[in-house]
Amino acid sequence: MNEKTTSEKFTFQAEIKKLLDLLSHSLYQNREIAIRELISNASDALDKYRFISLTDESIKDDNPLEIRLEPDTENRILGICDNGVGMTHAELIENIGTIAHSGSLDFLKNASGDEKEEVSLIGKFGVGFYSAFMLADKVEVFTRSYQEETGWKWESDGTGSFTIEPQEDLERGTSIRLHLRKELDEFTNDTRLKFILNKYSTFVPYPIKLGEELVNDQPPIWLEPKTQLTQEQYDGFYQYLAHNGEEQARWHLHLSSDSPFQFHSILYCPQTNLELMGFGRTEHGISLCAKRILVQNDNRDLLPEYLRFVYGLVDSADLPLNISRESLQDNTIFRKIQKVLTKRVLSHLASMVKDSEENYLDFYRQFGSSLREGIGTDFENRDALAKLLRFPSSQGTSENELVSLEAYLERADESQKQIYYLGGNDYNTIAKNPNLEIFRKKGIEVLYLPDPMDEIVLSNLANFEDHTIISIDSSEVKLPGESEKTETDSESEENSETKAEQQEPLSPEFEKVLSLIQEELKDEVESVTKSDRLTDSPCCLVMPEGAISSQLQKVLSMNNKDFPTTKRILEINPDAELVKRLCTLSSNADQHAFIKQCGRQLFWNASLMTGIATSPEEITANIQTMMEELAEKRSPIIT
Repeated sequence: MNEKTTSEKFTFQAEIKKLLDLLSHSLYQNREIAIRELISNASDALDKYRFISLTDESIKDDNPLEIRLEPDTENRILGICDNGVGMTHAELIENIGTIAHSGSLDFLKNASGDEKEEVSLIGKFGVGFYSAFMLADKVEVFTRSYQEETGWKWESDGTGSFTIEPQEDLERGTSIRLHLRKELDEFTNDTRLKFILNKYSTFVPYPIKLGEELVNDQPPIWLEPKTQLTQEQYDGFYQYLAHNGEEQARWHLHLSSDSPFQFHSILYCPQTNLELMGFGRTEHGISLCAKRILVQNDNRDLLPEYLRFVYGLVDSADLPLNISRESLQDNTIFRKIQKVLTKRVLSHLASMVKDSEENYLDFYRQFGSSLREGIGTDFENRDALAKLLRFPSSQGTSENELVSLEAYLERADESQKQIYYLGGNDYNTIAKNPNLEIFRKKGIEVLYLPDPMDEIVLSNLANFEDHTIISIDSSEVKLPGESEKTETDSESEENSETKAEQQEPLSPEFEKVLSLIQEELKDEVESVTKSDRLTDSPCCLVMPEGAISSQLQKVLSMNNKDFPTTKRILEINPDAELVKRLCTLSSNADQHAFIKQCGRQLFWNASLMTGIATSPEEITANIQTMMEELAEKRSPIIT
């Protein structure tokens, strides 16, 4: 029997005014969080009662356990009620009157090992209640414990003290009445409250009612065994997460783990990549829950950036949260979950490849642009990511025919020690690049990279299965069968001399042509040399040893105007008809200016083929001059 019949006034523990200000204005950055915290506390109270009623049949009743929201627009009051365990007079003082004291935490500490598994308690820090002062300038708590017949009224304006007085005719449980601040009457609006409840508390394990309407009707299917779920249920949950009531996911992953840490998750891949449709970078993340209570709606750290297209939800009972629940107190478990999720997604993609390359290619055409970013950022999973990359190649008939690095090597000669690629503005431009001639002649496959990002990706990857990845416009390219042994300086010198002796000497005429073109282009190229890689074209541009490819330089210079570009080597084909004609003219000093003019135009032509053009005005002017000379020399006599 309760003997207290009058109101009692108490002072909060600690520097309460300052502390409440911190909790209500600094700790919680979003006012909506207050609703989430109070709903969470109500769920805790229901959990406690459910557990106690399982062990004590005498306290059971027929009333369903539920949470109710009671907005009073006229008086600007929001009530949040539950029929859980309620609080005694002593618990009111201990749990609410003492900052950072948590009845939930005490209850959990006193439970045995088996009992802990039965109790789902979120409020472990005892400060969620005080978020009420984010919304209210006065808070009333009406509560009756399942252990008592008389209830209590707690009241405070958050300025340093609170009162407790007996209250008759209360049902079991707790009702919190928020006397809202003048500017916050939106929190009595049904639409606004539904939005908040759907955002944060959809998966609370007890009914949440706004008036007579059940708000949280979305079941937490991630907690169900996979064998008991239908495709329709998976589709419905995806549509809920993606806010799309019609689209079906491309695929889903249902993951569960109980050891060494517990989490449940469902991940989805959408049908289309909105980034390819011009909607900008995908900004959604993974919904992160702690025992069904939403912690973050769009956590972008649970999966790496290159998997940003994945929707989903992760729920863990082991996540250590800070007192605001908006950031993690200890990232250890979080990082472990991230690691597991990433590996499972990549493993699923690898399985797609084995099951149906066609289906995987359909996925890759949508999301490959995101996936490949991981090569430069996720070193732990680089090998797995490399196997998922796809490219067009010289063996295909269009840019839609894609090949993996593994398939490329399976088709390559055993003596081939390099993986060859070539970048360019587009597929057709690459296919016409003169650097390909020797590879076509020898039947060697070359990967085509019309997307500049692919050049960056392969440059970062550098090697795949003991094969060096190299652009064919590099002077370091070695064709299959060429020696790649590491030699001593003396051996290298000796071999170079031997090779020089074996090579046919250049004709004086060709040497003169090379010399004249070198003189003309001394400021534009590193050197002008004879080409061994061309069969038809008169010239091509090659990057010197140690330099990055032409296309990659182009990409990097786009974002940095001061990026230092490397002078290239102009290789001349002595067997080309134009070059042969220039050789015949080289003995005439009067034609040297024309040879230089042709050399410059050849350089510009080769530059255009690589997608790196110089001044269009200069190119046009030179062509115009040459056309005028040709026209002048043509005879007007008709034969």
